[in-house]
Amino acid sequence: MSPTLVDEGEQASLAQHGMWITEQMGCGGRVYHMPLAIRLDGPVDVDRLLAACHDVIRAHPQLGAALTEREGVLRRVPAAVPPPVGFEDASGREPRELVEREASLALDLRTGPTARFTVFRLAPERHLLVVVAHHAVFDGMSKDILVRGLARAYAGLPTPALPTTYGEAVERENARVAELLGDAAEFWRDRWRDRQDLRLPGLSGVSTRAAAGEAVDFALPADLAVAADKMGVTRFELVLAAVHTLLAAYGNEGTAVAVDLSTRTEETRGHIGPFVNELPVPAPAPGGTFADFARSLREELRAVYRFRQVPLARAVGGVSPRTALTPVSVSYRRRDGGAPEFPGLEASVDWMSFNGAVRGTLHLQVVDAPDGAAARLQFNPLVLSRSGCEAVAGHLLSLLRAVAAAPDADLAGLPLPSPVADGAVEQSFARTGEGPASAGATGEADAGPFLAEVGEIWREVLGMPEIGLDEDLFDLGGHSLSITQIIAKVRERMDVELSFDVFFDEPTITGIAAEVARLREEAC
Repeated sequence: MSPTLVDEGEQASLAQHGMWITEQMGCGGRVYHMPLAIRLDGPVDVDRLLAACHDVIRAHPQLGAALTEREGVLRRVPAAVPPPVGFEDASGREPRELVEREASLALDLRTGPTARFTVFRLAPERHLLVVVAHHAVFDGMSKDILVRGLARAYAGLPTPALPTTYGEAVERENARVAELLGDAAEFWRDRWRDRQDLRLPGLSGVSTRAAAGEAVDFALPADLAVAADKMGVTRFELVLAAVHTLLAAYGNEGTAVAVDLSTRTEETRGHIGPFVNELPVPAPAPGGTFADFARSLREELRAVYRFRQVPLARAVGGVSPRTALTPVSVSYRRRDGGAPEFPGLEASVDWMSFNGAVRGTLHLQVVDAPDGAAARLQFNPLVLSRSGCEAVAGHLLSLLRAVAAAPDADLAGLPLPSPVADGAVEQSFARTGEGPASAGATGEADAGPFLAEVGEIWREVLGMPEIGLDEDLFDLGGHSLSITQIIAKVRERMDVELSFDVFFDEPTITGIAAEVARLREEAC
C-alpha cells in the first residue's frame, strides 16, 4: 500500500478511539485543537510555501483522514473534506489574534477537515504560517515532524519514505496492548483510585472535563539540568517530583498526577499522528531529601513505562471517558533540534501556541529545548482563580530554584507553601456537572419489553455470564469501545440509534432498555 494513501477502513488507534468518543459526547472540541505558528522573515515565495504544505499533507495521509464507525469498530477513512491550504493578507494584524482565530475554527472527525494550513502576510517580508490539527491526527512530536517536512519541501528536497504505514503501526500497537492487558490490569489494581478531591490555593471546584482555559507562562530555571544529573534523574522526573512535592505541601495525600507518555517506537518516529497515552503517576509520601524522593518517583515511572501503550480505561473498570484522567496533569516534551531552515528566510516557531482551552483543573505544559525550558500552567477559571494559578506557578518556581541550588536538600528545608485550609473541594465532574444535557427522560418509558435483549447484548460485549439490571457499566469494566459495540448491536438487532450521552446519564441495562423504549415510541 502506498504510504501516501489511507485505505478504506483501516482500524483506528486506541488513542483515536478515546478522543472520538469524547467528541461524540460533545466534551472535546477546542481542547483537542493543536495550533502551531511559524514566523517567516524575508522574501517568502508564497506559492512555493503553499506547495510545501500540500507536499506534507500527501506525505502524511493521517492529516487528511477522518473517522467512522462500522459494525462497532472505529475506522480511518479518507476525509470528505481534505485539509484546506490557504493564503490571506493580514497586514497590521497581531499574530496571536490570528492563531486564536484559527484555533477556534471547527475540525470535524467525521467528515474533515482534521487539519488546516493558512499563510498570512503580515508585511511585505513577514509572513506567518498557522497550522491547526486535531489531536486525533497529531501530537507534540508531530509538530517537529511537520516543521521539518515543510522546510524540506520548501527547499525542494525529497520527502524520506516512511518504513511502515500508519495502519500497520496501529495493528502492531493493538497487538502489543492485547498482550499486556492482563498484566496491566494487575499492575493498576492497587495503584489506581479515581479520586477527584484536590487542594490548591484559589480553588472552588474540581474538573476533569474540557473548558475554556487561561494560562500563566514562565521559564524553568536554567540550571535544572545540572541538578537533575547530580540526582541521577531526568529534568522531566525532577519537575514531576516538584509537582508532587507541591501538591503534598498543599495538603493532598496520595494524589496521582496524569502524565502524557509517548507511545512511539523506532518505526513510528517519523510519522505524524497521535502516538501518546495519558496515564496516572502516583507517588509515595514525600520524605527525606528531595533527591531521594525524585529517585523513588523515577522508579515508579519506570514501572508505569512498561504499560505506556495500554489505555487505563482498557485495563481497569470504572473510568468514564473524559479529557483528563486526574484534575492535575503534566505534559513534558524534549526538543533536541534547533530552528528550521527555510532557504533565504529567518524562521522561528511558537511550539506552545495556546488553543484557549484546558482539559482539566490544572495542566502543566513544558517544552524543553536547547535554548531553554518554557513552561505554562493552563487552568480552568471556573474552578481555579488566576491569582490561585499564579500562586501555584510562584511556589513551583521557588521550589525548583531551591532544588537547583541544593539538589540534596532535605524536603523540610525547602521553601514550601503552607497547607490549604480545610474546606478543600471534593467534587467529581467525571459523569455529571459538566457533561451534555440528559438525552431524555429515560425513566419514563417502559423498559420491561426490552430488558432481556439489552441484557444479552451487554453480556456479549462485556464477556460476562450474569449482569444485574442496575449494575453500572463503568463499574463492570466498560469503556468507550464497549459503548460503541453496544450501540452497534442495538442498531442491528433493535433498529434503534442510541446516543453516546445516554450511557453517562443511565449506564445500566434498565436505563438503556428504557431509552430504547422511548426511541421506539418516538418513531411510532
